Amino acid sequence: MHRLQDPRRDPREAARLIDPPPLPAAPHPQGGGLAYRGRFAPSPTGPLHFGSLVAAVGSYADARAHGGEWLVRMEDLDRAREVPGAADDILRTLDAFGFEWDGAILYQSRRHDAYAEAIERLRGHGLIYPCGCSRAEIARAGWLGAEGPVYPGTCRTGLASGRRPRALRIHTGDTSIGYRDRVLGDIEQDLAREVGDFVLRRADGIHAYQLAVVVDDAEQGVTQIVRGADLVRSTPRQIYLQQSLGLATPAYAHLPLAVDQAGRKLSKSSAATPVERADPIPALLRAWAFLGQSPLPERAAHPDELWSLAVPLWDLARTPATLALPIHARSRAR
Repeated sequence: MHRLQDPRRDPREAARLIDPPPLPAAPHPQGGGLAYRGRFAPSPTGPLHFGSLVAAVGSYADARAHGGEWLVRMEDLDRAREVPGAADDILRTLDAFGFEWDGAILYQSRRHDAYAEAIERLRGHGLIYPCGCSRAEIARAGWLGAEGPVYPGTCRTGLASGRRPRALRIHTGDTSIGYRDRVLGDIEQDLAREVGDFVLRRADGIHAYQLAVVVDDAEQGVTQIVRGADLVRSTPRQIYLQQSLGLATPAYAHLPLAVDQAGRKLSKSSAATPVERADPIPALLRAWAFLGQSPLPERAAHPDELWSLAVPLWDLARTPATLALPIHARSRAR
């Protein structure tokens, strides 16, 4: 079991594991509805690189292999980090690589009302409170978790005199979340000790990723989430929000993160060379091999031909059950 929790925790306090919903054995007949709906949700902070391509390939192949739908969503909440033109560039790259998405593209930057409504629902349950702490104050008062200082609940019972509200947080209580990942197996995290009461609306007014992704997945009817393992520690928070909002929990599968030889995520590394739209086949084959899949039975001359060969061979069970894998120079998209 992968335990995303404080090592001081008594193992007898193990959380109940949430089993993923069953996968369809075959495509549903026309008009019968789809039991599988997946998605790919890039952030438009730059062009598509090999690490993002791996997530796109895994999520797309898994959806199509189960006769499901595959949606594309632009996670462009933080406009300050967005690179102008990056969203359109990513969509053109996906198209050139033979990805066919279902329905319209959803842009998070146009969904503020939906996120505000979710916060009001949580407020109605008594789970939301304002926080006046700065990052420096949290670092001094909190303890170190896997993703930085854990918020110690300073403002949980009310703001101190003279303090103004900065962020909005959700009260996690003494909560432990467990779920069964389709790649990594059983995952468990003690929210209170490993994360603390986390932010849902930042001091700059931007709604937090954790809230937005939960609201959007529910709105789009997503049933299966296949994404990079850099988000595996976010999943318990998202499940907690789903439970708090009365939303269904999708199944999760976290693919190994592509890192450089120093162990750095490609988006933060010089290895994050954009994939080449003019020559998609080599990059697609490298991503396919990175995910541990069987070699294609014949050479494909076009992305559509590659997908017709690849989808019937897709087997998520072949994906390495690890959080990260280094890419070699020969594996980089040229």
